[in-house]
Amino acid sequence: MKLRDVPILTEAVLLLGVAAFCLAFVPFRHVAKHGVRTGGRPAQSREEIMPVRRAVRRAARNVPWRALCFEQGLAAHAMLRRRGVSSVLHYGVAREADEQRGLKAHVWVTSGEQMVIGGEVAGQFTELARFSGTA
Repeated sequence: MKLRDVPILTEAVLLLGVAAFCLAFVPFRHVAKHGVRTGGRPAQSREEIMPVRRAVRRAARNVPWRALCFEQGLAAHAMLRRRGVSSVLHYGVAREADEQRGLKAHVWVTSGEQMVIGGEVAGQFTELARFSGTA
């Protein structure tokens, strides 16, 4: 890790913690209403979102709590918003391979035409909701 990476990694760790807390203790309607606000403009290039993507993914692998797609999506969304970049949080579901297990859910984040986080498997899910923060 380079010294210049410390501030953005610290931000990612803190926001992953806030996201985990909110998902555990705050009703989702409040998370969706207040935590998924946006502003700014969509990302113009992949390079614009890559520092956030790398920081969130790296932090998520190293924190001692659950930091899966939902926590990562909320953290990335907040980090982009702080940088004046708008984003959309997508929520989708898919059937489990074992039909008795039911459904599995996934969250991914986009900014303009750029996939920020969670896009590796997004195509396997049917989008149920989209939170752009414009409402």
